[in-house]
Amino acid sequence: MQAWREHERARLRYNGDQYARPELGWGQRSFIQPQMMVEDRFFYDPVAGKYTVGRYLTDLNERYGGIDSVLIWPVYPNIGIDARSQHDLLHDLPGGLEGIRAMVAEFHRHHVRVLFPVMPWDTGTHRPDVAFWDAALRDMQAIGADGINGDTYNGIPREFLTASQKQAYPLVLEPENHLDRGEMLWFNTMSWGYWKYQSCPVVSKYKWLEPRHMVNVCERWAQDRTDGLQSAFFNGIGYESWENIWGIWNQITPRDAAALRRISLIFRTVPELLTSPHWEPHVDTLQDAVFASKFPGKTQTLWLFVNRGQQDLPSRQLAVPNDVKARYYDLWNGVELHPEISGEKAALSFPIEARGYGAVLTDVSGQTPSSIQTLLGESAKLAKTPLGGLSTKRRVLTQRLVDIPATPVAASAPEGMVAIPAGTFRFKVSGVEIEGGDAPGVDVQYPWEEFPQRHHDHAIEVKAFFIDRYPVTNSQFKKFIDATHYTAKDDHNFLKDWVNGLFPAGWANKPVTCVSLEDARAYAAWAGKRLPHEWEWQYAAQGLDGRPYPWGFEATPKAIPKPEAGARPRPATGVDAFPQGASPFGVQDLVGNVWQWTDEFVDEHTRAAIVRGGGFYRPSGSMWYFPRNTTLDQHGKYLLMAPCKDRSAMIGFRCVVDGP
Repeated sequence: MQAWREHERARLRYNGDQYARPELGWGQRSFIQPQMMVEDRFFYDPVAGKYTVGRYLTDLNERYGGIDSVLIWPVYPNIGIDARSQHDLLHDLPGGLEGIRAMVAEFHRHHVRVLFPVMPWDTGTHRPDVAFWDAALRDMQAIGADGINGDTYNGIPREFLTASQKQAYPLVLEPENHLDRGEMLWFNTMSWGYWKYQSCPVVSKYKWLEPRHMVNVCERWAQDRTDGLQSAFFNGIGYESWENIWGIWNQITPRDAAALRRISLIFRTVPELLTSPHWEPHVDTLQDAVFASKFPGKTQTLWLFVNRGQQDLPSRQLAVPNDVKARYYDLWNGVELHPEISGEKAALSFPIEARGYGAVLTDVSGQTPSSIQTLLGESAKLAKTPLGGLSTKRRVLTQRLVDIPATPVAASAPEGMVAIPAGTFRFKVSGVEIEGGDAPGVDVQYPWEEFPQRHHDHAIEVKAFFIDRYPVTNSQFKKFIDATHYTAKDDHNFLKDWVNGLFPAGWANKPVTCVSLEDARAYAAWAGKRLPHEWEWQYAAQGLDGRPYPWGFEATPKAIPKPEAGARPRPATGVDAFPQGASPFGVQDLVGNVWQWTDEFVDEHTRAAIVRGGGFYRPSGSMWYFPRNTTLDQHGKYLLMAPCKDRSAMIGFRCVVDGP
């Protein structure tokens, strides 16, 4: 391993000067870094309309000891429902760039560094006015961010470093994947690690080449995180404590949370040892299932142990050369160790739990630093609760369907509405999320279900109701504005395509868009109506025969607007332009023009709306854009944060009234 490292460094003419820059040094101490969705309700309060950084950090401190940096994620999975690019979505966050800067500063006050992502695959949406890397650097400088995470990147390209140097704004670069070329290690000073796990821990290639390189081990879908945590601990590197995965909650279990707390406590106390140029992985241990790494310093040496076996090991673990000046500390359990001397060897005994951890510090300075004394006290308290006694069960968050109050009952169809009779409707629908598989927690949870799940099939007794024949149009919404003088809360992007309170010429009969769920509800209340439940929308579109399209069982391109890609899509089509697309009840413009708001679901961490109908637009160039709905047994899950970001040029709505 040493010979390979020497050869690689010589081949790359490696100098590591980026790691010596003080302004980038924080990356070498970024041991715990979650990816955090901006839609997380612990991070943003939509009722108060403000960021709640303190609440978010308090939760993490209480559960697993806090974080060193955070990757704030404002893009996927919503990107692609309209033509807004990753840059646009960043600017659409509450408060715009000025508000984001204040939010980033709040993280800094809590000593947490902030990264934002860049997506090279986002090539089909609205293009920035400068090169991709220049646009990213311009935004990062404006908001005071500390680093960039390169989503799907195999090494962030040198152009980002050049842009950083040109703008005199240093940024830590952290690609998601491995480095395509070894020389990228010079300026990609952090990275993620997706590893395969085996009984013998693997060694981080990039940390071995450059001990100051920080890898954050990522295993986002793991329910038992022992493999990832032990790999990070063995290598003296970081962990991606990601729990809110695209709105799907995968909370760190109590056992893993306790381990993470104790790992980070040790790492934050002796960070300089973890970048030792003399790091030696796989030093000899005295137990077959125990593996250890050695991190030598000037007067201190750190050993990190992982027990890959299923048995508690309370006996001898390590033999070291006897040094009469040395003192030995069990950092994991918080006690001083007294070795058994045999000739020139000193044997150290301490317990390591099954699938557990150990840490020993030797000190020859003659005095115990106060930071080590503090660490020993904290570790002793934590060690009173063995990891083996803590739960390893995953917590699946239950969701609540947000209530839609009933309207006054109409005896007959109001103007512009269609009567839908009462009936037993087989509500069969699946979420089309790109990730998550069929695991519990994916998609949404209807009131008759025990937990959120992707596929739904349930017979519902639907009461009679009336539904708008067409989506609400611009001219209808203008009447609402004129009658009520409605002022949108957080009005960024509200009726974005209108000018001076007027919709563009020729748009009167097009569906109104750039309205949030809250805006749509306000219109419905004024009109004496409400938004439909999703099953009502689907019943009105499908009837009782289970047809995949409103008009029947065969795909008919002429029944819907022509699909479109491109960075600047055309406006929506008039709501009555495709009468051949009508449902069995005569409801029109249900699919293929713009998405339509229906139900909202809430859990402890995330809000999401179900949007139906599928818009005509989907950008090309990537599989990661918001998926289209192609049939009536599919729905879209659109994460909600705040009206300013939720409003979309591709989402409109229609209303219903309760029937007799």
